[in-house]
Amino acid sequence: MQIGQEMYDFAGKLFPIGRSLTGEGVRESLELIREQVPELEIKSVPSGTRVFDWTVPKEWEIREGYIEDSQGNRIVDYRQNNLHVMGYSTPVDRYVELEELLQYIKVEEGQPDVIPYVTSYYSPRHAFCMSRHKRDSLQPGTYHMVIDSRHFDGVLNYGEILLPGASGKEVLLSTYICHPSMANNEVSGPVLATWLAKWLKTLDRKLSYRIVIVPETIGSIAYLSRNLSEMKAKTVAGFVLTCVGDDRTYSYLETRKGNTLTDRVMRNVLGFAYPEYKTYSYLERGSDERQYNAPGVDLPVCDFCRSKYAEYPEYHTSADDMTLISPQGLEGSYEMMQRVIKALEYNRYYQVTCLCEPQLGKRGLYPTESRKGIYEEVKKMTNLIAYADGTEDLIGISTRIGVPVEELIPIVDRLCEAGLLEAREKEA
Repeated sequence: MQIGQEMYDFAGKLFPIGRSLTGEGVRESLELIREQVPELEIKSVPSGTRVFDWTVPKEWEIREGYIEDSQGNRIVDYRQNNLHVMGYSTPVDRYVELEELLQYIKVEEGQPDVIPYVTSYYSPRHAFCMSRHKRDSLQPGTYHMVIDSRHFDGVLNYGEILLPGASGKEVLLSTYICHPSMANNEVSGPVLATWLAKWLKTLDRKLSYRIVIVPETIGSIAYLSRNLSEMKAKTVAGFVLTCVGDDRTYSYLETRKGNTLTDRVMRNVLGFAYPEYKTYSYLERGSDERQYNAPGVDLPVCDFCRSKYAEYPEYHTSADDMTLISPQGLEGSYEMMQRVIKALEYNRYYQVTCLCEPQLGKRGLYPTESRKGIYEEVKKMTNLIAYADGTEDLIGISTRIGVPVEELIPIVDRLCEAGLLEAREKEA
């Protein structure tokens, strides 16, 4: 569990940072990731830049935000919890009576003990967030509400890691970094992307990898506006990594078409490793897969999650804290995506090189001693050979014969070394 603990500890460093679509919180977070993966490049897009149908917003900076009662007691304080101020709030410094104050308070009515996460990126307004219990306890009187913030022409930042492989074909790993202190919904994705990047650097890669860490929605739109033509030419599979830190389940949300290589590898790997996994239709989308799959963009990108966003009760509330994620949950996601990537690395069309059944014994591939259980490995090998006719890729064969790709990989290596299999990139 060492890797899981390392990932969890790093999540703890990212968790308290006050992030939004833009600003110092995003830059601070990206700098911490760059300490782990020096190959990370931090890019900037100026405010006001047109990116397809959108415009990059002004940068937002908040210094403090609070509500005080008439005795000077702070009811809420941004410095105590950065969810207490609605994201992108405009500045305010006013004394108001309780009746008016209540117009500027957001709560989660069905969850009386949590602070909700609320934003207003593109419509200027200000508000505070608190628990329903806190709101209901407020007494009539005068309150001082203060938000010391500003909007200005600045930049939107994102991070990019490009790891070339022998092939020009690319796998996209995308995650977002734009929410304040929420552990599963925010920091788990960047942590997983960071540790996968560190691992990918150690591989002798056939495929190339494009890892992007963007503010959700506007960040992926901005990134696509700069890189779309190259990505359309190169991307063979893609994954949005989100909500990957808890240990309740695994889930994946399909690509828009639902039948891409991305879908096939996710169904294969999850099906063998965790048959109870949950599948969500693209109609239940909600993260950056919306942009990557959009008509005209058409990239084969799915979501990989543990508990899917908007499906667990702590989502977008203060209850999504460091107790919701775990070293085990993070390491499980890491190992699952390793399986996915290994399957993609080996996913070729394999053609057996001789007619009829090959003589395995003379090549040291058949046991010379008969005992219970020994023929199970041989059966995997012979079934693989039986379907290695160049018309079905390794993921397809794995699904057909009921053996995980990770168990077929060493068999493929042995057969190729023996000259009994040839790897092809495309169907014969």
